[in-house]
Amino acid sequence: MKPYTGKVLWVDLTRETFAEERIPDDLYKKYLAGIGLGAALLYREIPAGADPLGPENILGFVSGLLTGTSSLFSGRWMAVGKSPLTGTWGDSNCGGTFSYAIKQCGYDGIFFKGSSSKPVYLLIDDHGPKLRDASHLWGKDAVETEAILQAEYGGKRKPAIAAIGQAGEKCSLISGIVNDGGRLAARSGLGAVMGSKKLKAVVLNGSKRVAAHNPVQMKLLSLRCTRDINIPLKPIPSKIFSAFGWILGELPVGFKMPGFFMGGILSKWGTIGTFPASVAMGDTPFKNWAGVNQDLPNINDQLDPDKVIAIQKRKYHCRGCPVGCGGIVELPDKKQESHKIEYETAASFSTMLLNEDLDLVYELNEMLNRAGMDTISAGGAVAFAMECYEKGWITKEDTGGIELIWGNGTAIRQVVEQMISREGFGALLADGVKRAADKLGAHTQDSAIHAGGQEMAYHDPRLDPGMGLHASVDPTPGRHTTGAQLYYDMYKLWTRVPGLPQATQFYKKETRYLPGNGRTESAVAVSEFIQFYNSIGACYMGMLIGVDRVPIFEWTNAATGWNLTPAEYLRIGRRIQTLRQMFNIREGIDPRKIKVSKRLTGDPPQASGPNRGVKYDIDVLIQAYWKEIGWDPDTGVPTQETLDALEMSDVLLHESQRVN
Repeated sequence: MKPYTGKVLWVDLTRETFAEERIPDDLYKKYLAGIGLGAALLYREIPAGADPLGPENILGFVSGLLTGTSSLFSGRWMAVGKSPLTGTWGDSNCGGTFSYAIKQCGYDGIFFKGSSSKPVYLLIDDHGPKLRDASHLWGKDAVETEAILQAEYGGKRKPAIAAIGQAGEKCSLISGIVNDGGRLAARSGLGAVMGSKKLKAVVLNGSKRVAAHNPVQMKLLSLRCTRDINIPLKPIPSKIFSAFGWILGELPVGFKMPGFFMGGILSKWGTIGTFPASVAMGDTPFKNWAGVNQDLPNINDQLDPDKVIAIQKRKYHCRGCPVGCGGIVELPDKKQESHKIEYETAASFSTMLLNEDLDLVYELNEMLNRAGMDTISAGGAVAFAMECYEKGWITKEDTGGIELIWGNGTAIRQVVEQMISREGFGALLADGVKRAADKLGAHTQDSAIHAGGQEMAYHDPRLDPGMGLHASVDPTPGRHTTGAQLYYDMYKLWTRVPGLPQATQFYKKETRYLPGNGRTESAVAVSEFIQFYNSIGACYMGMLIGVDRVPIFEWTNAATGWNLTPAEYLRIGRRIQTLRQMFNIREGIDPRKIKVSKRLTGDPPQASGPNRGVKYDIDVLIQAYWKEIGWDPDTGVPTQETLDALEMSDVLLHESQRVN
């Protein structure tokens, strides 16, 4: 019995045809499923130089290798394709119920070629796939679209639905894909790809079962995991973490951060539970990355996680998750249910904009979830505009009368509404900060904070330079979920993989910014592990609890019967990482031109705050990473020796693909 279906579905939107492809076992053993399978198929199928918003680009929805089995934390799905935001390989991760629904339809992935001449949605049920007219849905937000389709197809079995809102329809390059009433595959701009294809929604209503090689062993592993991660924190107030963060920020030394309490924090508060410590220690950016936490000294009182969960009506669990970090809240004064705000959204519309109004953060969260626009990029774009306004680079005349001063809630709301509708001044920001800065002029570039065109999530590389490194070297740039030094501490990979460096218990903080002391080896191991667990459908948050408590390798062996070692699974992760990089090389991307904005490396250094005086050389870290992973340290191009060692004979390095 196998946990994968052995099939993918190809949908040609131009011709309105369907084709199934059988995937051999050897390809799963080489690339697993999820992002690995997606990368293998799209490297093969997307022609070099394809317009990301043209019919030649392919949009894929892929499920994880373990999704639907009895393993925990394995309910994630990914959207994959060429990113219109960065021009690189694009992928975006999301939870909920959609991943399992892909497998229930009998597929490990659904891929869309071409483009439709009119709005359509795909329906797959036990009678097979069908394209249906979506003209009546075009113009509606994603949550409303889902409700309409649920009413039409929701009988005894509730379908899973992924849809775009108005931002995706208008091909905003910071738009995403929405499922479960407001959960977003938000990054890489793949909602714009869906909109360019006139694909409004995907409705999945199959009933096939998912098997496993040794289901009894998987259940026993899951029972043990549930016991090991159950760390109750109910009596602890969230404010205690603010004091903890302040101590961490002021200590002259750093120390190994365990993932021991992560399950308890997520279970009680969700990701917003990390907000107080992050603000206090210098992890959370302020005022478009140019300010410090004293610019908004009372923010931990205003955005207290205990206040957030006070209006929570019920918890929200992705499929197969014992923690339930999500939540459904009732919006203040509106009698309307919404998803609880996440850490990134809270930082995006509070500290980044110097806004203390929690109700406004809730309002914007719901607005952007419905429109299908990435809250990270949207907040970053507004922060960029506010800095430009403060410096006089744009005026009240340019904004149409909107006073873009820091903390002006009315102005923030107006600009976000315009970004969604691509109207007025907001239209300038609807494709992210890089394109806005390109239009405004070279003098604004240093204030447009991104990596490779994608806005950075809200974890400061001046505190953890691993954030800056991975945002610069990962084939999908600008992402906080692709690696950090903190992650290596929490994953505890050295407990399962012989030869990996053990995280140092205590260290001088200045050593964070150098490639020695095992930092480079651990950075590559983090990349490998993340590509592995993105291919099996595992949750980034769940993995932070640590592989000493979450038996991710054992689950994979029990599901497949392969009996591979953790080191062998990391090698598969390296192969996937290298294939994604080769996709970029084939597309003419020069890796040397993708790196975080210099402000995030301490250029210039901050004069106050927890990260005061920090400045480091990101190029030194990048070149060390490239060398360690087997890519040319001067160019970032995978070497022929690496491709041969990883058995990637199907990926050819032509002379035209070499970066000089």
